[in-house]
Amino acid sequence: MNYWLLKSEPNVWSIYQQEDAGASGAPWDGVRNHQAAKNLKLMKKGDQCFFYHSNIGKEIVGIVKVTKEAYQDKTDASGKFVAVNVRFLKKLKRPVSLEKIKKNKQLSHLLLIKQSRLSVMPIDSKSWKIINNMGKI
Repeated sequence: MNYWLLKSEPNVWSIYQQEDAGASGAPWDGVRNHQAAKNLKLMKKGDQCFFYHSNIGKEIVGIVKVTKEAYQDKTDASGKFVAVNVRFLKKLKRPVSLEKIKKNKQLSHLLLIKQSRLSVMPIDSKSWKIINNMGKI
């Protein structure tokens, strides 16, 4: 299994809306950055992803699971971009802020810090465990 981080503006799509989508989940679409789209194409069914509220909050708030691998994004008229489906797994007991992540030297290599505008990024298993501990999971 691989681990990822997905960013969403909570006023557009929040962890609460993701949870309300139920067991069938929802498409993770609208990604128009080529590097982020490449990361979507690498996702496999069963991979887990941190759900990050960007702009408002700037914190990891939950975990979702990939339920359908990359397919043509129906919101993309050009046909160049893909979407995946994800379903809600859980909320973190304590959201993990970007500020706290930046203060943890063991996480200084994360793309969340180095490429802050990237909306879909891999997370290594060691960092996954550290952030889960920070979030009280």
